[in-house]
Amino acid sequence: MTVVLGEDGVARCPWGNTAPDYAVYHDTEWGVQLHGRDALYERLCLEAFQSGLSWITILRKREAFRRAFAQFVPEKVAEFGEDDVARLLADAAIIRNRAKIRAAITNARAVAELDRPLDELLWSFAPTDPRPRPRAMADVPATTPESKAMARELKKRGFAFVGPTTCYALMQATGMVDDHLEGCFRAA
Repeated sequence: MTVVLGEDGVARCPWGNTAPDYAVYHDTEWGVQLHGRDALYERLCLEAFQSGLSWITILRKREAFRRAFAQFVPEKVAEFGEDDVARLLADAAIIRNRAKIRAAITNARAVAELDRPLDELLWSFAPTDPRPRPRAMADVPATTPESKAMARELKKRGFAFVGPTTCYALMQATGMVDDHLEGCFRAA
């Protein structure tokens, strides 16, 4: 599938025209370079929660996730204990998956143990060589050598729920790679 002209007359990647929430996210966030420990920790958590689900589900619950996970401040989430896990499992406003909730807590603790800033670590996996712009969604990979390397390194450092597909989705969402399709108004 190639770019699609939206009702507003804007050519976007096809998924960006499937719902108003997606259009805003596509137009203002997806593929935009994101830096900062808390912001990247949030995206890492949200991408893990998205695993097996539609991104629109996560996007629509993002504010509830922020409230539930202390605005994704790693030091605060790292202090979560069993009472917090129980609280989160009872919170219908978020995805109530025990493994994903525990991963968010584990990952907050892993952030605290890093010997270098999270921003620097994650961005060290951004490809440096230019890639051809994808023409269709079928041209967009699910994983890359860089996302596989990122997943290995994060797991080695104690992170959980960070497979190569989740890492590549993180890379796309935070602008480490630009997978806007050829013809999309956001394509550089």
